[in-house]
Amino acid sequence: MYPETSAGADRTRLFVYNGGFLTERRIRRILTLAGYDIRLGLPKDGDVVGIWGNSPTAHRGLNIAEKHNAPLLRVEDAFIRSLHPGRSGEAPLGLLLDQTGLHFDPAQPSDLETLLSSHPLDDTALLNRARGGIARMKELHISKYSAFDTALSPPDPGYVLVVDQARDDASVTASKGDAARFREMLVMAQEENPGARVLIKAHPETIEGHRPGYYSEQDLSDRVTLFDAPLSPWTLLEGAVGVYTLSSQLGFEAILAGHKPRIFGEPFYAGWGLTQDEHFFPRRQRTLTRAQLFAAAMVLYPKWYDPFQDQLCEFETVLDILEAQTRAWRQDHKGWTASGMRLWKRKHLQQIFGREKKMRFTTEAPENPDQPHMVWGNHARDAGHVTRVEDGFLRSRGLGARLVPPLSLATDDIGVYYDPTRPSQLEEMIARRETLRPDQQIRAEKLISRIVSANVSKYNTGGSCPELPEGHRILVPGQVEDDASILLGTNNVRTNLELLRTTREANPDAVIVYKPHPDVEAKLREGEIDTAGLADVVAVNSDPALLLTQVQEVWTMTSLLGFEALLRSVSVTTLGGPFYAGWGLTQDLGSVPARRGARPSLLGLVHASLIDYPRYLDPVTGQPCPVEVALQRLADGYGATGGASVRLLSKLQGVFATHAHFWRRG
Repeated sequence: MYPETSAGADRTRLFVYNGGFLTERRIRRILTLAGYDIRLGLPKDGDVVGIWGNSPTAHRGLNIAEKHNAPLLRVEDAFIRSLHPGRSGEAPLGLLLDQTGLHFDPAQPSDLETLLSSHPLDDTALLNRARGGIARMKELHISKYSAFDTALSPPDPGYVLVVDQARDDASVTASKGDAARFREMLVMAQEENPGARVLIKAHPETIEGHRPGYYSEQDLSDRVTLFDAPLSPWTLLEGAVGVYTLSSQLGFEAILAGHKPRIFGEPFYAGWGLTQDEHFFPRRQRTLTRAQLFAAAMVLYPKWYDPFQDQLCEFETVLDILEAQTRAWRQDHKGWTASGMRLWKRKHLQQIFGREKKMRFTTEAPENPDQPHMVWGNHARDAGHVTRVEDGFLRSRGLGARLVPPLSLATDDIGVYYDPTRPSQLEEMIARRETLRPDQQIRAEKLISRIVSANVSKYNTGGSCPELPEGHRILVPGQVEDDASILLGTNNVRTNLELLRTTREANPDAVIVYKPHPDVEAKLREGEIDTAGLADVVAVNSDPALLLTQVQEVWTMTSLLGFEALLRSVSVTTLGGPFYAGWGLTQDLGSVPARRGARPSLLGLVHASLIDYPRYLDPVTGQPCPVEVALQRLADGYGATGGASVRLLSKLQGVFATHAHFWRRG
């Protein structure tokens, strides 16, 4: 066996004769991290020859390997590759490195076939990971290529799905597929399903014009139609009553979706009792479950790559990455217009939302309801057909009022999270996370642990923690009193002084620590008060994450610091209606919506609020990223300041703090 890691291990020289190994940086990097050093020339003892699947250039490496008695390493794209096909120029997120064969070629066993036939595949943790992976792929509509428009309407259910493939693809020819075999498959689909509609699913590369398939308009009839819309395979499989394929990966996904597909070729997933096979597989006499098949093919077999950390990673990390990428593409591919956006924000909005098509900034929403349009926060509150955008809850290293751009933004096409007078998308997400799968629980637990251990909060402005008197300590966070979350989310208690007075009256013997809002401390917003006789300590310029380790309770109107307290197992009392109130996790003395009847755990609240709801931008690569990457960047100190002109503008904003309504528009 060849070495699998590079750190501290003997490395293997890999001689290649395909230009792609040299020109494709991502492929080179994954091979390097897997322990291979790419070389040109002729191999010697101990060296390995690398070839790309059954590509047109593979014969070069095969001939040299045979002549020099060198072992082969066959390289292929992993079963989850990227957002778009490789022919569109996108780098892969994983590779299959096989030392014995090709997963799609039954002529000889591959490493994957050996795993499937001989590995115990009985480890509970491994199978739980597999079940979670299947559920996530289905939930997120992840496939080999995942640029699907999930808003498209699927065809009426009850059809038979026949899967086309790219003409003369290596996976087709290895299964002895040709035009006649595909015609036979289409005839069989009709004969075995009398009266049923037949949909021919076009291959993604055929749809994008890269390679032709085997079916054409000549194969269509009143029963047979061609389906080439960019619809998720998971949605398409859900409405199918049968699936027919030669060797397409869609057959593998059909198994995961609950089908027992008819297989006319010899792909890796056939012969294990999960398919109806035209061929007999003498080497494959084992019966597997879906979870076992998935565990071998997706967890154990590939080499997955994390481009944000530049390291090999686990399968789950790739799903995290694709979740961020697909969400961004699906929201942005039609192009956005935006109105009411301040000038300093536009560049950053363009970086986040204008990657597919450049954003257009307008004075008002377009009349066309199908044109995605966004406004900031609660502006144009009663406008229909708009998406509202706001800062996320892990925002930046520095204040928004100082015009430091955010690493996270939350979009909401129902309402806005800080306005409890109306529903929001975040509310719906929290309610849906009342029940979590084990994989979701694990991810939320890890996220909380990393936030707490790294002392990360919304703004991460640093500061120390004052020495606090002994006793039962209650932290009272001040807020910006003209902030929309106060104007919309409070009733009886609406000012910092009222909040502090109410807390003292209810807790006469407690040690009350008042923390002014950082925007107020910076003289950028309104909300400064006289705390004499009400607070025992005023924690000026203090790190909220450190303060939370020193107190037993938090009393707040709507501050995000209440949510951050929950992450650290600190008891929270609310006097307003913040997004985290009303779910049974806080003591609520204010008015919270009766519609918040679900009872999620803290993990469910965190999953909805930090994983499902915001979008994150990696300040290092400029790419959409998972929350874990944004958290790491904040912990490492990235994104601390804006440019010199932005700092000057923020100072001018402070001069005119009494006219905050002017500066805060948009």
